[in-house]
Amino acid sequence: MSFTPEFATIAALRLALQNKTVSARELAQQALDNSARQKELNAFVQQDAALTLAQADAADALIAQGKAGPLTGIPIAHKDLFVTKDWQTTACSKMLKGYVSPFDATVVTKLQAAGAVSLGKLNCDEFAMGSRNESSVFGPVRNPWDHTMVPGGSSGGSAAAVAAGLVAGASATDTGGSIRQPAALCGVSGIKPTYGTISRFGIIAYGSSLDQAGPIARNARDLLDLLETMCGFDPQDATSLEFCDDQPNNGARIRQQFEQQQSQQEAQGSQPLKGLRIGVPAQFFGPGLDPVVADAIEAALKTYESLGAERVTVQLPLTELSVPTYYVISPAEASTNLSRFDGVRFGHRASQYTDLNSMISRSRSEGFGPEVVRRILVGTYVLSHGYYDAYYLQAQRVRRMIVDDFQKAFEQCDLILGPVTPALGRKLGATIEDPTTDWLGDVYTLGVSLAGLPAMSIPCGFSNDERPLPIGLQIIGNYFREGQLLAFADRFQQVTDWHQRQPGQQ
Repeated sequence: MSFTPEFATIAALRLALQNKTVSARELAQQALDNSARQKELNAFVQQDAALTLAQADAADALIAQGKAGPLTGIPIAHKDLFVTKDWQTTACSKMLKGYVSPFDATVVTKLQAAGAVSLGKLNCDEFAMGSRNESSVFGPVRNPWDHTMVPGGSSGGSAAAVAAGLVAGASATDTGGSIRQPAALCGVSGIKPTYGTISRFGIIAYGSSLDQAGPIARNARDLLDLLETMCGFDPQDATSLEFCDDQPNNGARIRQQFEQQQSQQEAQGSQPLKGLRIGVPAQFFGPGLDPVVADAIEAALKTYESLGAERVTVQLPLTELSVPTYYVISPAEASTNLSRFDGVRFGHRASQYTDLNSMISRSRSEGFGPEVVRRILVGTYVLSHGYYDAYYLQAQRVRRMIVDDFQKAFEQCDLILGPVTPALGRKLGATIEDPTTDWLGDVYTLGVSLAGLPAMSIPCGFSNDERPLPIGLQIIGNYFREGQLLAFADRFQQVTDWHQRQPGQQ
């Protein structure tokens, strides 16, 4: 048995399990074998076959009793930012080497309760800081489409594992685009829901007002199955929402919204998207966009127009300012969140020091990698006396203006479409004279995160290289419109096959 192509989706896996074509244990063993064969991808940082197979046996018992749910027996894995009591959680940093949590993150608990079988922990940028998945202490993840290319970050391990068929779905986090960007570069689908709809409890914090968990999978319907389980109010998380537009915050809300959208589309026959207005931001198609990416996005827009949707040009004038705004606010929050890792309360402790101050200083210098140090220093600077008003407070004002810009755009359209990344990615190990140039690659994703809006990436094309690389289409919705986003993406995937293509079969 293999995930590809026979069991390429969660729906196909679920049917095979229900029909006893395959058992959860057989699927789990196959997944473990696949990950061992593709070890060079470096997608996993820790696995434990005994733990995985024990979960699979429990899933088989539920199936035998007729108590299986939509995810029972489905092989998944977790980004190494979600704490787990059975596997180590290191945030891919020397700072947390060997750490095992005494409890599970809420997302981990929910997926395990739904019967999903975890294969272990997935590689990511250190403390989720990066967009190439090269800052991990475990080494870089390789893009399954071309092993010389980065998979995107920070959830590169999650995207690579799904793209390579090692798991059917994976948990991930998105602070400034860390679900959407690696999903785009690896040719899979990923969604960041509205901020507050998924519990942040048990996720190692980077930027508390920006971090949001979400799933990565092969297609929109798989994302729906995962998101439905992951969502929900959690009293353990102060940022968790109890209600979404007067509806209880739970997966049923998203499923219902998706099915309503599907029914409306089906009722309109050959023009299922008639009446839907697609906003296309003029600022997303400037000189910094690679023509290959622009052509793929244009082709996707024409596909949507052929289904009845109307294209509307909208303005997001502060798009370029989202980069400096984000890289003031997120490092400031990181500086605060990571202050706990001092060698006293948490984290690596230096072996040689003279007093408390030198112990903390040496521990942090040894435990954190260069990218994390860079962002901590930036964050500490913008929060310091004399600079707080000039930088941090001003950034928060611009953030409010970015929120307003999106709301003005949604007065003219129902959804916003555009690229996820301005280019196809970078070569692994490429020398960059100015490390902050990587930050410019997030220009299309940062505004969404600053505004707390839901957004997703789906495959919409490939480059024409000898080794074609995937291109992602970003779909942005208004608050609490996750079901609408998924239905819209699913309609595109019903008439295209970009999401069905797999590495090695191009």
